[in-house]
Amino acid sequence: MNWGKKLIAVFIVFAAGMSYLVYRCSRVNVDLVSKEYYKDELKYEDIIQSTKTANALSGKVQLIQQGAVIMVQLPAEMENEKVSGTIWFYCAADASRDRHIPIETGSKASQQISKKLVLPGEYTVKFEWSSNNKHYYVEQPFRIL
Repeated sequence: MNWGKKLIAVFIVFAAGMSYLVYRCSRVNVDLVSKEYYKDELKYEDIIQSTKTANALSGKVQLIQQGAVIMVQLPAEMENEKVSGTIWFYCAADASRDRHIPIETGSKASQQISKKLVLPGEYTVKFEWSSNNKHYYVEQPFRIL
């Protein structure tokens, strides 16, 4: 085998390897953080202000796993207040595992969420709620067992 045939063999192996890599890369699922990324980016200043408002509260939002439920406890200022908003269980690894749950707290500013609604794994839980014409935003990491 002379050097010309060796060179052609190297080019063929290289082209086959590159074709295989392109094929594999085209099959990888790539989920964006949000389907409306640019629209959400314009609202980011509101999120910054809502986070500052939430940080001014006396306590933090607490997530506690109790058996088959996840207990959500809002800060004490939210007790006996009308609260509306959402809880977003955001899974960075797989968008199909994301869950949006409306906030439905009672007079104690707490809510129970069944673990059947959310699969086990690592999440960033994003709380966005309004009360008395003030907007609040908190996010924290959470692992569901």
